[in-house]
Amino acid sequence: MESQRNILLIGLLFVSFLMWQQWQTDKAPQPAAAQTVSQTNASPQHSADVPEADITGVPVELPATKNLISVKTDQLDIKINPIGGDIVYAALVEHKREIDSNDPFVILEQNNDFTYIAQSGLIGRDGIDSSANGRATYSVQADSYSLADGKDTLAVPLTYTADNGVTYVKNFTFTRGQYDIKVDYSINNTSAAPLQVQMYGQIKQSIKESESSMMMPTYRGAAFSSQDTRYEKYNFDDMADKNLNKVTLGGWAAMLQHYFVSAWVPPATDSNTIFSSLSAGGLANIGFRGAVYDIAPGATQDISSQFYVGPKNQKALSAISETLNLVVDYGFLWWLAIPIHWLLMFYQSFVGNWGVAIILITLTVRGGLYPLTKKQYTSMAKMRNLQPKLTEMKERFGDDRQKMGQAMMELYKKEKVNPMGGCLPILLQMPIFIALYWVLLESYELRHAPFMLWINDLSVQDPYYVLPLLMGLSMFLMQKMQPVAPTMDPMQVKMMQWMPVIFTVFFLWFPAGLVLYWLVGNLVAITQQKIIYAGLEKNGIK
Repeated sequence: MESQRNILLIGLLFVSFLMWQQWQTDKAPQPAAAQTVSQTNASPQHSADVPEADITGVPVELPATKNLISVKTDQLDIKINPIGGDIVYAALVEHKREIDSNDPFVILEQNNDFTYIAQSGLIGRDGIDSSANGRATYSVQADSYSLADGKDTLAVPLTYTADNGVTYVKNFTFTRGQYDIKVDYSINNTSAAPLQVQMYGQIKQSIKESESSMMMPTYRGAAFSSQDTRYEKYNFDDMADKNLNKVTLGGWAAMLQHYFVSAWVPPATDSNTIFSSLSAGGLANIGFRGAVYDIAPGATQDISSQFYVGPKNQKALSAISETLNLVVDYGFLWWLAIPIHWLLMFYQSFVGNWGVAIILITLTVRGGLYPLTKKQYTSMAKMRNLQPKLTEMKERFGDDRQKMGQAMMELYKKEKVNPMGGCLPILLQMPIFIALYWVLLESYELRHAPFMLWINDLSVQDPYYVLPLLMGLSMFLMQKMQPVAPTMDPMQVKMMQWMPVIFTVFFLWFPAGLVLYWLVGNLVAITQQKIIYAGLEKNGIK
């Protein structure tokens, strides 16, 4: 197979991959691998005091806003509503909204146009949060808290005393350097009657279209994990079609967007119910209902969960749950993408520049694939040398395809040529290139990461389109270096001449990091072609 046809094949495969990935992002929830865990706890039941119309079993209305409680750490700027103790604002101190702005990136917020908040509370027979009776209003010792220098943790206690004298303390614990928040309830049953409560945590978000395109097919929506589903997306359309109501040991519920995630992670040893709903007002909701706790008179019960709000940091996410790191979605080639991501991180750790790290990993991949590349070009060169003999066979056998096929196979065997030798290496290389593409697309580390000169953010397109134009030029040079077979269809030749232009147009909107990878890969390929062709000419193969 001629090298020009291989380039057409690469283009077709790559564009088809982009279109398929965009369809997956928009329409198809990712299939999840099975995970076997034994069920040990009883399934939590719907609360008797929750209205039947409330299918999730938890409050659906948004509580009114009182004076918010401000909490600041080295990583988070949080605001908590004392009505319900909900997190209604979360900004990431170390991540900027825009590269040229000092404003932090805001994940959670609540305003007239958009709602994205994290709620938690106690439901059940003696719960203090319900659609019918409203939310508990907590008292606090101060209206602002900050993590002091030299301290590793910060506790923010909220206290509520019910009419029967029972005290509920909702405690938020923040840790230096971390994005996860421990949310604990301490219930002191000073009444004469037993209590029964059940914790829930949920994330509400206004339905918002993903900012993805065919070039940047990123996902915005919900996801969850259960004992038999390690990771599954559940987009807003899925919520409209059917509500989740999945009983599981452990699990988690999350809202995803490009580079960032918020997630409730209940105790891994408890039986929880993962649920979702979509309100008439356009609020998507995913969360969990935890185990039911019976609290005897005079007893104290602690109930806890974790809430994460921050970047898709695989190490931090894995420390909370062994499956939460799967929100960094590498697709079906995750097994190949994970070591590539590790290698990218390794290179960056000592060069200190993500652009240079991309160059190094491109050199590594291309260098590792060099034996396949050499075999590919050698096979194509041998096929070109056989073209005169193949043309003669066609004239000799005419329309007798059987004799023509037998003669061709004998010729290939005699000359030790594999007709698929030029195509097979391409098919073997494509999974690596696609996995690397996913790694560069999903790695939050590349957000606002500078390279050099005018490239100050590798996660967005080149503002001056220099890299895409250089990539197109490199592709044009590759094309000129490859001999054109005399038997090649003129229409195919014209298509080949347009390929650099088509690819350049595609890459104009690609993130600079991806274009840099492709440009360096082309430059390496040009160098490899020169070396391989020089060696072939010495052996009399042109």
